[in-house]
Amino acid sequence: MNRRRPTLLAALTLTAAAALTLSACGSDDGPSGDNDKIAGADTGSSAPPASPTASAASQADRPKIELPGDVTYTFEWDKTGDPVKDAVLHDAEQRIRAVDMAIAKQNPLHEAYRFYSEGEASAGSQKYIQDFVDHDARTTGLTRYYRESVNVKEDGTASIVYCEDQSKSFNKFLKTGKTDVTSVTKDSYVVYAGTLRKNKDGVWVTERLASERGSSKCQP
Repeated sequence: MNRRRPTLLAALTLTAAAALTLSACGSDDGPSGDNDKIAGADTGSSAPPASPTASAASQADRPKIELPGDVTYTFEWDKTGDPVKDAVLHDAEQRIRAVDMAIAKQNPLHEAYRFYSEGEASAGSQKYIQDFVDHDARTTGLTRYYRESVNVKEDGTASIVYCEDQSKSFNKFLKTGKTDVTSVTKDSYVVYAGTLRKNKDGVWVTERLASERGSSKCQP
C-alpha cells in the first residue's frame, strides 16, 4: 500500500489522504506505475478550479481546519466561473487539508475529514491516518495541486481529476523530530480521480478516490 508522502518506513511509503489501489478505487494514493488510465475516472471538461464560493464559505457547522505551520499547500485551482464546479473544488481541497490535520493530531477518527468524505474514501483515509499514528509520524512541507478537471453530472454527482506534486513534502517522525527528506523522482507526482456527491447539508463529500503514482499526466 502506497502513501502520499515520500517514505514512511517500509510500511508507510508515499501519499496524502488514504491509500488505495486503482482497482479498488477508494482513497488517496495507489501503487506506482505507468498506466495512465485512472479507474473510475470521468475526464469531463477541463476546469480551472476553485476557491471557496460564497455559498460554500457561508455554510454553517463546517469544521475548522488547523494545521502545523510547516504543513503548507499551493492550490493552483482558480475559480471556474461555475458556482457548482467551484464548490466541488473547494470541498475537495478542504478534505485534503482535513486529512493532514487528522494526521497532525494523530486522530484516525477525526470529525473534520469525515465531514468531507464518506464510504470508501472515508474508510481509506482512516486506514491511511492510522498508519501515521502507528509510526508516530505526520506530514510536513509544501504540497502543490494542479491540472484539475471537474465534471458535474445530471445525477447529482461530480467527478474530479487532479495532480499532486509531493517533491517538497515529507514524513516527520514525532518522537525524534526528524524529517525524512527523500529524492525527487517521477513517483513524486501523483494523479487522483474521485467521485463526489452533494449531501443534504450542501457539502460535496468524496465517496471514492483512486490514485496513480508516477503518471505521465502529472510530470513537470
